[in-house]
Amino acid sequence: MMYRIKRRIAKTIQWLRGMAYWYGVLLWYKFRPKKIYNVNVFERRITSQNWEDGIIHAIFSVVGTTNKFYVEFGAEDGTECNTRYLREHNGWSGLLMDGGYENPAIGLRREFVTVENIEHVFAKYNVPQQFDLLSIDIDGNDYWVWNAITHYDPRLVVIEYNACLPYAPPRTIPYNPTFQWDKTDYYGASLSALVSLGIRKGYRLIATDSRGVNAFFIKQDLATAHFDMRTPEELYRPAMFKGRLGGHPHDSQQRLWQAVS
Repeated sequence: MMYRIKRRIAKTIQWLRGMAYWYGVLLWYKFRPKKIYNVNVFERRITSQNWEDGIIHAIFSVVGTTNKFYVEFGAEDGTECNTRYLREHNGWSGLLMDGGYENPAIGLRREFVTVENIEHVFAKYNVPQQFDLLSIDIDGNDYWVWNAITHYDPRLVVIEYNACLPYAPPRTIPYNPTFQWDKTDYYGASLSALVSLGIRKGYRLIATDSRGVNAFFIKQDLATAHFDMRTPEELYRPAMFKGRLGGHPHDSQQRLWQAVS
């Protein structure tokens, strides 16, 4: 009996917290400032792995949407990803990709993404040239794959960075189309490498999540119009995965990093 009471109380508290969050979002949306300084105050995890749901919602509340189309790869089975909430509750649609899963009912296709095939895959599934959201999380060649996307123009890019590395210097793993992450700190790219790449592609870093997992890049004109800019160094957050400072174990093989500019 006592267990059921405690469980009911816990569920009620969770519901109240959720209601308070979304009520706060609605109030902010009604009385929001002309520009956002810190989107991290809107962090919220619903169906995302970390706190991306709230950040993505806040960003599009300010900049608006166009076609509500997303592309996300590295989505696993689509249960825990950056776009599930958008699809189920906000009327979005798009393409999910993962090397090990397929579920056409939710737009999830089994594709192993590489530099060589990324734009062919986009064309295969009729991705529009311009769309609202691109989410990249493949635990390895993230830098190289984003660099290879040249004929498509997402407004917001959410991409994993390697927060086990310091902000600088700009470096990434050397490109290897068959790379498989081994759960060490050898993967991806430093935040400064992605910042430099983003600038070349016309994007500005506006946030990283509190755990040091994802970086949020938005088109330069939208960034200037809607966000009070902080420097990338100020936005950098070190790895804090599951509350553990420092992130993943060190690479015992001591593999080399590739400097990029």
